[in-house]
Amino acid sequence: MTGHLPRTGELNPDLVRTALGFEPNVGASDVLTDLPGRPPALCKGCPHADTYMALTEALKAFDESSVTSDIGCYTLGALPPYNAIQSCVAMGASISMAAGATHAGAKNVCCVIGDSTFTHSGMTPLIGAAKENVPMTVFILDNTIVAMTGFQETMATGDDMVKLVEGLGVDPEHIVTLNPIPKNHNENVEKIKKEIAYDGLSVVVAQRSCVQIRK
Repeated sequence: MTGHLPRTGELNPDLVRTALGFEPNVGASDVLTDLPGRPPALCKGCPHADTYMALTEALKAFDESSVTSDIGCYTLGALPPYNAIQSCVAMGASISMAAGATHAGAKNVCCVIGDSTFTHSGMTPLIGAAKENVPMTVFILDNTIVAMTGFQETMATGDDMVKLVEGLGVDPEHIVTLNPIPKNHNENVEKIKKEIAYDGLSVVVAQRSCVQIRK
């Protein structure tokens, strides 16, 4: 069956339908080619959007900075209008990438990771960063749910997330929580600037539920 499908170039949906035993959908391919491009975007009212707006505003106060990211809805922060992150490699890699960049001499390094990704594979590199008190700022975007893959329950959220971070060895004085909503923008910017300027490890936990589960 698969021998009838093209091996290179664009895949013809009518060939796929035929391979699966369905009748060709005459004319559908022509209609689909006329659709305008629509890049993925954060949902309207997404808490990550407000966090990114505060982060990018705070970074304007520093001559040099970089932001590593992780795999989740928040990876869309790489796109306009935020342009807030520069990398995404592997699940849990944002924290270790930030630590590596800092060790290599980069200044004002931040990283962004979601609450579910953090408990999946972000805790281990944070333990190492806490042990060495690496001067970088970790942002945990706590939207209380695994939004990207179907709204599964997370392993830690809210106060439990803060306790978990403290238990991994981060100085409680530099575990900061934010409520990422527009009216808190200026306050959040100042909190972020303070932690980025700190010569040690800071963790900023942005706490607001995913807009989709609120619906």
